[in-house]
Amino acid sequence: METGSWARRRVPELTAILSLVSLAFVFGAALQVLPPEALPEFPALLAAIPHLNAVISLAAIGTILAGVRAIKAGAVDRHRRLMLASFGLFAAFLVLYLYRVAVLGPSPFEGPESVRLFVYLPILAVHIGLAVICVPFVYYALLVAATRPITEIYESNHRRVGRIAAVLWLVSFSMGLVIYTLLYHIY
Repeated sequence: METGSWARRRVPELTAILSLVSLAFVFGAALQVLPPEALPEFPALLAAIPHLNAVISLAAIGTILAGVRAIKAGAVDRHRRLMLASFGLFAAFLVLYLYRVAVLGPSPFEGPESVRLFVYLPILAVHIGLAVICVPFVYYALLVAATRPITEIYESNHRRVGRIAAVLWLVSFSMGLVIYTLLYHIY
């Protein structure tokens, strides 16, 4: 049995498995399931990660928007490259973020309590919620694109799911930049 046809028939199941595994890593790191001392500590890298991730987020916003523009213009190959680049940037962001959170824990908000309660925490909650919801949409869109010829993608849910994924991704990355600004530049 050919792997491509096997995966093609199981896109929903593969989406669920990849989403669950990914989210298990995210929540495992956030909850520090792995003892922080079990990971190597690179202080310079740990200090740089928030700033690197802000740059990665800006780049991802750019590649997502360019990918959307490309597909609207009918440039399928360019769209594919840009969406794969977006996913690569997302993966790099996530690996760096998970490493930092697993070693140091979540970053504390050091601003006024009223800003924390009424600005920071609501933005953080929506950001986290969108990031979690986004994961299966992104995996589904990527798996459909990876398992079908371009001519068949137009007959699938890729377009509809891809639109949802792109919007969720863009809003989540943008809110992440607001959180970064609050944590590292304002307070």
